[in-house]
Amino acid sequence: MSDPTGPDAMAATDAIDATDATTAATDEAEPSRSEPEEIDLEAMPGGARSAIEAVLMVVEEPVTPEALGAVLGIEPTVAWAHLHDLADEYDRDGRGFSLRRTEAGWRIYSRAEYAPVVERFVLEGRRATLSKAALETLAVIAYRQPVSRARIAAVRGVGVDGVVRTLMTRGLIDEVGTDTEHGAVLYGTTEYFLTRLGLGSLAELPPLAPYLPEGHEVDEIAERGGI
Repeated sequence: MSDPTGPDAMAATDAIDATDATTAATDEAEPSRSEPEEIDLEAMPGGARSAIEAVLMVVEEPVTPEALGAVLGIEPTVAWAHLHDLADEYDRDGRGFSLRRTEAGWRIYSRAEYAPVVERFVLEGRRATLSKAALETLAVIAYRQPVSRARIAAVRGVGVDGVVRTLMTRGLIDEVGTDTEHGAVLYGTTEYFLTRLGLGSLAELPPLAPYLPEGHEVDEIAERGGI
């Protein structure tokens, strides 16, 4: 039987103490990860129902009850019930939009009855002057297409979701494919864009590309910025 006070036992005790000290130091060195703050839906005007409505106003793709439940901290069945109530309310009140369920989820759409009004607005918008932000975004797309929103944002240094939607609405850009590596939607200019500029092809664009970052530089910017 080994001596509990012998050299071997003392060495084992020292090793355990050293391990505990290392573990404690590591725990102190690692920053604590704060949990996301819990959302108090009851304190919000309209509660969960209005919170769901707020999310529906900004989503670009249909959203599922499961996704809404995860974000808002409610059961998917509760989110489902609110979605149905909102859809019924919009139909009952004769709103200019409806809440529809698709295979991918729920999303707000303009009603078909108002298509002539929407079409006129879109056509008038095409003739309106573009903002500086829209022109800058359009330039990046024109010279770097096909390009994703993340890379456009990396070049401009700001979010471009709203501007991209505006350019698509005006028919100047369109979705032209998907990034095989990341699955991101890629954008490019349209024939209407060339017509508006009086160009026969993209080859006739002014030589501005050298003033924009190269493709690998944009990737590096995107990675550093977490875009």
